[in-house]
Amino acid sequence: MSDFKSINACVDQIKKDGYMPIKRFEKPVFKETKGDPEPVRQEIIFEAVKMED
Repeated sequence: MSDFKSINACVDQIKKDGYMPIKRFEKPVFKETKGDPEPVRQEIIFEAVKMED
C-alpha cells in the first residue's frame, strides 16, 4: 500500500523532492483463489530523473 491518498499527491511529492517523473508503469497484483489468479489491485511505479537547479 501507499502513504499517498492519490496519484497526484505522489507526483507532487516527487517534484517537491527535486525529481521529474518521466514514466509511469502500472502492474496488476494478483492473489490466488482456488488455484486461479484474481486481480486485487493495481501497483503504480514512477520512473523519475533529478531536475537541474
